[in-house]
Amino acid sequence: MSVIFRSLFAAAFIGNASIASADILPLNTISQYLNAMKTAEGDFTQINDDGSISTGKIYIKRPGKMRFEYNAPDSAIVIAGSGSVVVDDKKSNQPPETYPLKRTPLSIILARNVNLGKARMVTGHSYDGTATTVTAQDPDNPEYGSIAMKFTDSPVELRQWVINDSNGGQTTVILGALNKGGNISNAKFNTGSPGSKLK
Repeated sequence: MSVIFRSLFAAAFIGNASIASADILPLNTISQYLNAMKTAEGDFTQINDDGSISTGKIYIKRPGKMRFEYNAPDSAIVIAGSGSVVVDDKKSNQPPETYPLKRTPLSIILARNVNLGKARMVTGHSYDGTATTVTAQDPDNPEYGSIAMKFTDSPVELRQWVINDSNGGQTTVILGALNKGGNISNAKFNTGSPGSKLK
């Protein structure tokens, strides 16, 4: 498994234990926000498993599509589309690696209908005085890992996520201001033929 994939999809989150129930965003409000987000793009900063930092551009097209373009020196591309996640490390001579999207916690964000009220999906819901954090998993397959999403209010905005899987790696993706509602071509999310380099 590539370093890029481990960094992007394997992480652990340590939440703030204090909860201010008066300010916490309800799960239904967060579900509505995610379902209303059809397209979005912006910059991201990624804190990798080894403590290094990567930056780049993210594109989201719900349902089912996401693209990460990493800046140099990483120069990698990661695309979620057609039910798969393809990781292309441009510095490697190896072909891109492919994984089922449904086996990654990002599938929760990219689902056609996000319902955080579903039984056994949410394992953590807290407020730290600034933001609401919701930790969610596939209730039927908790072994696929979990995603801790952080949201601010007024207006509701997704600010970062951290993913935890059974491998115990750690990463954080911090989002810049997202430009939502634009037209993003489906070509951005073309995963190509197996083994072919991404564009």
